Order: sequence, then C-alpha cells, then structure tokens
Amino acid sequence: MKNLSLLVGFIVLACAVQAQEIGVQLYTFREQFKKDVKGTIEMIHKMGIKEIEGGGTYGLDKNEYKKLLEANELKMVSVGADFDQLQKDPQAIIDEAKFFGATYVMCAWVPHNGAFTIDDAKKAVEVFNTAGKLFKENGLTFCYHAHGYEFRPYEDGTVFDYMAKNMNPLYANFEMDVYWIKNPGQDPVALLKKYPGRFKLMHLKDRKPGTLNNQKGEQDVETNVVLGTGDVGIAAIMKIAKQQGVEHFFIEDESSRSVQQVPESLKYIKSL
Repeated sequence: MKNLSLLVGFIVLACAVQAQEIGVQLYTFREQFKKDVKGTIEMIHKMGIKEIEGGGTYGLDKNEYKKLLEANELKMVSVGADFDQLQKDPQAIIDEAKFFGATYVMCAWVPHNGAFTIDDAKKAVEVFNTAGKLFKENGLTFCYHAHGYEFRPYEDGTVFDYMAKNMNPLYANFEMDVYWIKNPGQDPVALLKKYPGRFKLMHLKDRKPGTLNNQKGEQDVETNVVLGTGDVGIAAIMKIAKQQGVEHFFIEDESSRSVQQVPESLKYIKSL
C-alpha cells in the first residue's frame, strides 16, 4: 500500500507539472516573424517553450511550416479564428486546427462600430454557439477572447455577463487575457470566481502601473511589462486559475521589448 501511495503521488505531481506548461501566443513575436520565420521559431524553442497559440503560416507552405514546428518541438495547442470566417466558413478553421494538431479554436475580436452594444453581443453569441457546436462535433473546443469592450453596463450587470449566460458552455467558453480584463477596470480573480470552469485558456500579460483604464479594447502596447512587475496581479490569478483547472496558459507580450521580456516573464512564472 505504501508503494501504491507513492506511485499515486508521483502521478499527481507529474500531472500538475504538465498542467503548468507555459506557452506563448505567437502574436508576441509578430515583428520578428516578418523578418525571419525559421529564426523566430528556433528562438522560441531556445526559450524552452513547448506550447504555442497561433494561426496562419507567415507565408510558408503549410507542410513546411508544420515540419518547422515539429523540428523545434512546438505543439500548436490553439489556433485563432476570424469572426467573419466563423460565420461563413467554420469548416476551413476545423481543417486548419486538425492539420496542426490543435484542440482549441479562439476568436479574439468581434467587429463593431463605436461602443460594443448588446446587439453586437447577441450576434456574437449566436455565431459562437453555432460554430462551437460544429467544433465540438469535430473534437475541438471553442473559446472567445474578450478584449475589455464587453464590460459596459447592461441590465443588472455587463454585456459580458449577458454573453457568459447565453453562450452555451457545451459549445462556447472563454480565453481570459488577464490584461484585457484588468484594462476596463475589472478584477480577473473575481471574474474567474464568478464564472468557474468557463475559462479554458489564459493569456498571461502584465500592465505598467499607472496605466489608465478604458473600455475601448485598446491600449499603448508599451504598457506591456514583464509578468509580476505590473498591476494585474499575476500571482493571485495563477493560483485561482490552477485551482479552477484552466487548461493552457500562453504568455502574450505586445511590446517592442518582447524578445527581452518573455524570458524574464517565464522566470517569474516558474518562481511561483
């Protein structure tokens, strides 16, 4: 029995380590990809990163790009999807995700003019539920990445609350970008607790202290700072996110200093 207990303990520990693998959203290195796709992929590998969230092939043939990822031991966990494509051609998204071995599809923006309205949200919910059902039937999980403009007041809550209550959790859930939850003045920890189990993926990103909040879904990219040095509260978020079973974490650094900052952010996360 003692040996069995030890074995179970080792299995639990191994699962915990695997669950804490920290990946990167490839948008982080968008400027580097413009100059050298192969070199950028190799750089990510040398940083010790094994999981990525992406979409597209940066001009390479898809087979060539896939071989490049495999050669650098990078697993495509999630692919991005354009909202218009979700409506018109979700099968193409399914084909891309399956080709690269991804199990998640994420959409990071809902087109809208001016303020994001409840009508915009209702349209998005319909599209997400419809496409999400098709994705699930094909072994994929759909997540919407909120950008902060969804937190305008609506009834006794916010437009985001409407979306969370009307997106069918069997087909459509969320990817939390902690920066874009903080930016409109929300608390990422409180939101995780309010909707337990709805956030399947997470973008880790920190914000320069003193940055002014807004609900536009826009901000100066240079306010992205090394994880743990900003005002988002990464340590507390990571604690509750792991308790709630957030499945994959991706660092996303939109600043011009991403090449220098990502290794420092990785060190910080590992220190937790």
